[in-house]
Amino acid sequence: MTGLTRRGLLGLTGAAAIGAGLSACTGAAPTGTPGGSGSGGSNTLRLFTYEDDTTIGLLRDQVKAFDQANGTTTAVDSLPGSGAAVFPDKLRTELLGGSGPDIWRIWGGQIGAPFAEAQQALDLTPYYQQYGWDSRINTAAIEGMTFDGVRAGVPFSALGLGAWYNRAAFEEAGVEGPPTSYAELEEVNARLLGSGMTPLATGGKYGWHIMRLFEYLLETAAGPELHDQLLVGGESWDRPEVVTAFTNFKKWQDEGWLPDGAVGLDPADVEPGYVQGRQAYTITGPWTEAQAIQSAGADSADFGVFALPTDHEPQRHSGFVEGYMVNARSGNPDKAAALLDFILQPEAQQAMKIGASTVEGAEPDPQTQPLAAEWAQGQGQQPFYTIQDQAFPKQQADQYFAIQSDVLQGRTSPADAAKRMQEVVSTWAQD
Repeated sequence: MTGLTRRGLLGLTGAAAIGAGLSACTGAAPTGTPGGSGSGGSNTLRLFTYEDDTTIGLLRDQVKAFDQANGTTTAVDSLPGSGAAVFPDKLRTELLGGSGPDIWRIWGGQIGAPFAEAQQALDLTPYYQQYGWDSRINTAAIEGMTFDGVRAGVPFSALGLGAWYNRAAFEEAGVEGPPTSYAELEEVNARLLGSGMTPLATGGKYGWHIMRLFEYLLETAAGPELHDQLLVGGESWDRPEVVTAFTNFKKWQDEGWLPDGAVGLDPADVEPGYVQGRQAYTITGPWTEAQAIQSAGADSADFGVFALPTDHEPQRHSGFVEGYMVNARSGNPDKAAALLDFILQPEAQQAMKIGASTVEGAEPDPQTQPLAAEWAQGQGQQPFYTIQDQAFPKQQADQYFAIQSDVLQGRTSPADAAKRMQEVVSTWAQD
């Protein structure tokens, strides 16, 4: 098959982007077959997540409330900061070992698809019907956790990435407001650097965080239509627009717009730098208000958010969907689904400070999360393209991350990087 027929067009609108990037796969229907960590007792569950250390307590509070009301005992394990480069492999190892968690958090697209394809994730269709999730959860987000017609996951979040910035850093550099063009963004970077501030808080360890910069530069150089075609193998990566994106990627490092040694920095350590005053801004999603700003005891009013300017119409940003899957071998599928329904209630979503919930009635509260609400009601409504670590299967994403690293370290030229990316994507698209 070609990449287009296999994967569909990505990112033409916000709704299309959520549902794109899914490969043909199947799911397993509820069977009650013993397995999963919950198989040892009907009142025992295990939930595996990559929740940040600053917000894991909010999830555990909701799970505890469910346990108290239902006579269950649920262990909540997390692998914070691991991202798509580590978490899926850890999960896969557990599942292949014959057990694994009863419930796991996962991204949509090509990250979640293999668990449905391998029938490790339960077909949740009966629970969609039982709990009325179709009428309570954003339809486009549901498509992002549906694989070959099988609802192998239930989404709780549909997120877009913007630039979250420190207002004081911008003011000290004489920057009056967010940039409205790519050229202006480069000027802002130069002013910030001139004031003694490193512009962008990002880290290259694991590859996925610094990828947010490159995918933005590719959107700017290629434009929406070509970017979408590149992601599905519909156009060659060995072209001037991709070379320009890699050239600008290297420029950001060479100009000092990234932290020193960015390639080796852990995203969990460096991303909050814009809150701590080490850098001026970062590229992230609305979860940062709870995880980075509020957890540090900072005032949301001292920060702002804007969409990175692309010089194209429509102006898009990166986006993705996240949700939960249930182990097809769990001994407790009904209780697992009941727990999911509990945390998918609007009050639970708000208590966990989900900044872009898919649940009707769980929109961010402007009183408690003013920046997340501003983003959700404004620039977050813009169409988005599928974040690139969901657009590619893991093998190709890992190769892509290695190419990024080689460019920044000067081991690969931008032109050679474009050629290597074409080899990576063309091999996959022909599968």
